Amino acid sequence: MRSQLLLIPGWKPILALGLPIVIGVGALVGAYFYSSAAGAAAVLVPPAGAGLELPPPAGLLVDVVGAVAHPGLYRVPRGDRVYDAIAAAGGLSAEADPTRLPNLAGRLTDGEQVKVPFVSGATGGTVVTRTNLNQATAEELALVPGFTEAFAQEVVDYRANYGGFQSTSELVEILGMSESDFIIARRYLTL
Repeated sequence: MRSQLLLIPGWKPILALGLPIVIGVGALVGAYFYSSAAGAAAVLVPPAGAGLELPPPAGLLVDVVGAVAHPGLYRVPRGDRVYDAIAAAGGLSAEADPTRLPNLAGRLTDGEQVKVPFVSGATGGTVVTRTNLNQATAEELALVPGFTEAFAQEVVDYRANYGGFQSTSELVEILGMSESDFIIARRYLTL
């Protein structure tokens, strides 16, 4: 009598013996990769208090203008109030009108402009002198907030070579002035 396990030509005995072996090897390989992936994930997670330093939140950018000691752009923490922005700008100046102040307890939002009004008839700081971008000398342009002496010279050179500016925004588009410097300087420029 012949044994049923004898290998005879054909595919059925090979399949009957090979399939369980292939499934077993596949299960072992899958278990190996699963355990190594789980171990790697456990290694990547640092224990609590391991000295990781997260960067501080960027905060809010606010523009404080008017009757303050140092008007300009200030970065303040999220959740700060209008009072904090005025304090960052050096506090109220002597020409500030205390009866028309903004809501000092109001929460700040990113990009907000805090306007501190002057006393009626006060002459300090209410007049903004504008510099003509197409006619000013390099020395006059260097006095504009947001300009450096080198950038003022670039403006004069551009004007001499290309005939002047059509818009103040060309300072950013053509000469590469930073957006933050342009926001400050545009109040003091005219064409």
